[in-house]
Amino acid sequence: MPLDALSSQLARFTGLRRRHELDAELASILHDVLQPDCVGVFRPVGEFDDLRWSTCAWRGAAPQSPPAATGDAGTAALPVLEAYPLRRQALAGKAQCRHEADGQLRVMPLHSANEVIGVVECRTARPVREPSLAALDDVLRVYRNVHGLLDYSERDTLTGLLNRKTFDQSLFEPHARADNTPLGYELRAAPRTHNVWVGVIDVDHFKSVNDRFGHLICDEVLILLSRLMRASFRRSDGLYRFGGEEFVALVHNVTAREARAVFERFRCATEACAFPQVGRLTVSVGYAEARPGESPSDAVGRADEAVYHAKSNGRNQTHDHAALVAGGALGARANVGEVELF
Repeated sequence: MPLDALSSQLARFTGLRRRHELDAELASILHDVLQPDCVGVFRPVGEFDDLRWSTCAWRGAAPQSPPAATGDAGTAALPVLEAYPLRRQALAGKAQCRHEADGQLRVMPLHSANEVIGVVECRTARPVREPSLAALDDVLRVYRNVHGLLDYSERDTLTGLLNRKTFDQSLFEPHARADNTPLGYELRAAPRTHNVWVGVIDVDHFKSVNDRFGHLICDEVLILLSRLMRASFRRSDGLYRFGGEEFVALVHNVTAREARAVFERFRCATEACAFPQVGRLTVSVGYAEARPGESPSDAVGRADEAVYHAKSNGRNQTHDHAALVAGGALGARANVGEVELF
C-alpha cells in the first residue's frame, strides 16, 4: 500500500469520534495494508458467565458467524467465546498465529488505553511479511491512541464509567444504527429490536457517609460501586456516572422481567458487599423503558420518579416506573422535591 494512501487513511482515522466507525475504518485500513482474504473486528458481549463473539466490522469474504453489534436482538445466536480459541487467547493480550492448509490465521488483541476490548482477526493466503507486520503494529497503535482520547473525553475520571455528556448519544445511537449501519462489511445486519431500559441508581444515605468518613473514603466507595456495576451488568450495557452518587445504566434488548433481574442483581450485589471502613451500603434503583421519540431527560425523569418512590418507602429497593403507575403508586409526575434523599 503506498505511503501517501496509508497516511490519508490514518488521517481520516484520527478524525473519527464514534467507536463503531473506528472499528469499520480499522478493518478497511488493515484490508488495504495486508491484502487478506478477510479481516474482522470482534468483541465479547453478553453476560459475564455467557460471553459471546459479536462481529463489529468485517471486510472480505463472508464471516463464519453472522454480524451482530451492540443493540442487536439478543446474543443467543452468536458464537460462544470457546468456539474461537485463538480469539480467546488473544483477549489475554498476546497476538496469536496459526498456519493452516489454505494460509495463515492471525489474531491480535485490540487495546483501548487500559484494557483489551476485543480482537482483530486476519486470514491470508500467504504468511504476512515483516514490513506489513510493522505497518500492522503501527495501525493498531494509532487505534489504541485514538480510542484512549475518546475514553479521556467520554469517561468519568474517578470511576472510569462513561460521563453524562455521552448519555444522550448513547441512548439513541442503537435506534439510528438500526436503519443504516456503517460497519464496513457487505452482509446485511441482523434485525434489531429497539427497547432500551434506563435505570437510575442512587446511593442511600451517601451524605452521612461523606460527613462521617470524608471525601477520600467516599471516592473509594464510588470506585468500588463502579466495579460492582461492571460485574453485575452485561458488557454491552452502558454504565454512566452522572455526578456525585448518582449512576445511570442503559440496558438494551431485554424483556421487562429481564430488565428487573439485571437491576435487582446490582442492588443485591451492593447490599452484600462489605465496603472497607464504611461497612454495608445500599442503593435505590428506578428504571423505565425509553419511549420512541421522547427526549433523554423524559426517560431519566420517569426512572427518577421510581427512585424517589423507593427512597420515600424504605430505600434499598428496585422499582419499574410503569409497574408503579399500573399499580396506582404513581400517577402524574411525582413532586420529587418533597422526598428526603439522604
